[in-house]
Amino acid sequence: MKLIAIDLDGTLLSQHLSISEENLTAIHAAQEQQNIVMICSGRAKEDIVQLLKRYNLSCPIGASNGAVTYAEGKVLKETHIEAKSVFQVLEQLEKAQFPYKLYTNQGIYVPSTWKERVITDFQANTETNTEFSLEELDRITEKQAKDNIITFFTDYNVLLAADDLHIEKFFILALDGTRRKNIMQTLQTIPSIAVTTSGSNNLEVMNKHAHKGNGLKVIAAHFAIPLQDTIAIGDNFNDVPMLQAAGFSIAMGNAEDEVKKLCDAVTLTNEEHGVAYALHKYILGKDTASV
Repeated sequence: MKLIAIDLDGTLLSQHLSISEENLTAIHAAQEQQNIVMICSGRAKEDIVQLLKRYNLSCPIGASNGAVTYAEGKVLKETHIEAKSVFQVLEQLEKAQFPYKLYTNQGIYVPSTWKERVITDFQANTETNTEFSLEELDRITEKQAKDNIITFFTDYNVLLAADDLHIEKFFILALDGTRRKNIMQTLQTIPSIAVTTSGSNNLEVMNKHAHKGNGLKVIAAHFAIPLQDTIAIGDNFNDVPMLQAAGFSIAMGNAEDEVKKLCDAVTLTNEEHGVAYALHKYILGKDTASV
């Protein structure tokens, strides 16, 4: 039995944020061979659960970059950001008016001024490498609100006054390279947090002990699978702890070059069903010619 940890965006998902039939079939085949396939993503648990339901997939989850691990209908472990650090991060984000989302143990919370902040960030952006258009970002947020995945708030002090609300992760939209670099350097001075990225236009902040590597370890321990029998597939810098922890690591063909150098193998891109190709080659032992 193997534990296979798969990232979502840029890995399992296409650029249109869908799972191809090839990838889906390969995952089911791996599960039929008694392997455990887990999803380890920067996305919130609620978002991942809904995505898996859409494709009739049943998998353990490492959400918010491993800050939350979920299997067999229950949360196994949650690692949240210390309250003092939460307020320090919020102070900096509010000062610079960055668009951000709070991933919490009670769902995703978004400032009511999210749309205005996104528009301002787009207008201030001097680069041309944005992964999403303004319309796409707006559509994603509207869909999340409609599906009750996100809740808008006006005052974070009121929101955080609840004793039972814990912040697992900050997702920060940061389109302009200079602003992104400056805020990243500022946030890195805050104790007890870690700052990473899952794309060229964002930053992600978690507890320094909350990363995909630990998420993989929690799920492996839960199913009594030795780490040498784990495989990780990813494409970006937030995947690095998972790729380093796994017994065998696979980078996507579209992965960052620095990520590829860290891995044991490189598969095809996410547009070429790279997850299916990797599963056939390293797990299923079948001819990959049809993938």
